[in-house]
Amino acid sequence: MRSTTAARSLCPSPGGASQVDGASQLDSVESYVGMRSIEIADVAGEPRPLLNGRFVLQLGLLDQGYWPDGGYTAPSDDALRRDIEIAKELGFNTIRKHAKVEPARWYHWADRLGVLVWQDMPAMPHDRVPGEAARAQFETELAAVVEQCRAFPSIVGWVPFNEGWGQYDVGRIATAVRALDPTRLVSENSGAADARNTWIDEEAGHVADLHDYPGPAAVAPSPGRCRALGEFGGLGLAVPGHTWRDTGGFSYEWAASADRLTDRYLSMLDELRALARDHGLSIAIYTQTTDVEGEYNGLLTYDREVLKVDPSRVRTAHQRLIAAAGDRAR
Repeated sequence: MRSTTAARSLCPSPGGASQVDGASQLDSVESYVGMRSIEIADVAGEPRPLLNGRFVLQLGLLDQGYWPDGGYTAPSDDALRRDIEIAKELGFNTIRKHAKVEPARWYHWADRLGVLVWQDMPAMPHDRVPGEAARAQFETELAAVVEQCRAFPSIVGWVPFNEGWGQYDVGRIATAVRALDPTRLVSENSGAADARNTWIDEEAGHVADLHDYPGPAAVAPSPGRCRALGEFGGLGLAVPGHTWRDTGGFSYEWAASADRLTDRYLSMLDELRALARDHGLSIAIYTQTTDVEGEYNGLLTYDREVLKVDPSRVRTAHQRLIAAAGDRAR
């Protein structure tokens, strides 16, 4: 006897698979593959991060991923994508996702749009030494973050600690992350490559990572590790009608207007050019993508409605800086 029930099957499609019922498509799924290499190698006597075998200056934004109407939750998938698009349109090639793990869609867009990502581990409190239970939970969640995000090729580095917040066993943790994922770089305690503070740097990662505000400043050489400004800048401009508060607000340095903010930022790029040429700088992360509640040092206002700098001037300067750094290191 022949069955009258139509056959259902999963049939391959160019981008994935489809579920069909006779001639009707019921559902489909698509995926993608990205391949790239990231490593530290000697380039003209300086440890440099190589992307697919070539040094590319990683010029990026610190991105906290806050939203005025949802806190940690973006209003839409389009909004997640648009933040990355703006960074790209301004000529940045890197984003440091700061102390937050995003939904998978954010990393999907980073993959598809083509940006390098340094992923932070959310920090424990900075005003106390973590106890045994807190440490165990931190390590469990750190391993989960690496496992959850390792499929996204846009991620090129992990940051287990930031500025000493909740720091403990820094060298062991960095070594553990390197073992969990040997295909990425590790900056063990971002900002710690500074003898003036108490942030622990056990030189177990791939990066000598300095924070300097407003900066930028030269990073001391460290054998086998590339030199990075994990944070710098923080130039502020409060835009009336687009701030979280009517008064107050923080920045590391204030600009009087959008034109002056652009001029000051471009002067910092001139300094970065010299640092990349003469002092081995390989990574530079500017603070930050957007304003947040009490911080007015974003290139965008918190509501994403006002871009505070001249995009054409900034993009052109970024392109020249990245090209000059690459040419110099060959």
